Amino acid sequence: MASIQKCAAENKIVVVLGFSENLHNSLYISQAIIGSDGKILTTRKKIKPTHMERTIFGDSFGDCLQSVVDTSAGRVGALSCWEHIQPLLKYHTYAQREQIHVAAWPPLFPHNEDGSLFSMSSEGQSGVDRMATHGGALMSTPGGGCSAIFGPDGRQLSQPIPSTEEGIIYADLDLDQIYHSKAFVDVCGHYSRPDLLWLGVEGSVKRHVRENAATVAAEAEQQEQ
Repeated sequence: MASIQKCAAENKIVVVLGFSENLHNSLYISQAIIGSDGKILTTRKKIKPTHMERTIFGDSFGDCLQSVVDTSAGRVGALSCWEHIQPLLKYHTYAQREQIHVAAWPPLFPHNEDGSLFSMSSEGQSGVDRMATHGGALMSTPGGGCSAIFGPDGRQLSQPIPSTEEGIIYADLDLDQIYHSKAFVDVCGHYSRPDLLWLGVEGSVKRHVRENAATVAAEAEQQEQ
C-alpha cells in the first residue's frame, strides 16, 4: 500500500484500489481511495460478501456506508461487485453527491451506474460464456478484460481494448455534464419525494463489547466520591 501511495503522490493522481484487508485476523473485501498527495482518504469494506466469498471474508460495519470523499478530481466513491445490485446501497451512494464512481467488477460484463454520474467499471475479465470456458477450467482462457469509462448519460467514453491485450483506458471528464443529466432527472433531488419515501441508515459501528452506559456512569460517580 505504501508503494502505491508514493506513486500517487509522485504522479499527482487519485487512486481507487481494491484489496484484501486483514483486520484483527479477519479478512474483508476492501477499497481504498488515495488522494493525489498520497494520503489514504478513506477505506471501506464490502457490506456483504457474495456467495462463496463468505467462506473467507467477513461483513463490513456501519461506517463503511460513507463511501464518497472529496478529491482533487471531484467527489469520488466506490462500490464492489454485487453491491451494485443493491438499490438501497446505490441510492445512499447517490445521496452523498458522488461525481465519479469506481465500480469494481471481477468477472462480469460492462455495467454503468444509473445515478447521472461518471462511472469507471474496473473489471478483471469477462464472464464464462464470453470466455468459452464451458467444460474447461474456470477462468483459464487468457484475456477478457472489460474495463470502461461511462458518462452520466450512459455513453462509453473510453476506447475498448482487445481482450487479448493489456492496457490503460483514458477519458477526459467534464463534470458539468453531470448537471445536464440531473437537470432532466435527479433521483436524490428534484425528482424525488422524501416526504413519501426515504432511506434509513444505521451508520454506527457495533462493537463486540459494549459497556452499559448506566454502569459506566455509576462507576464514574463512585470514583469522584
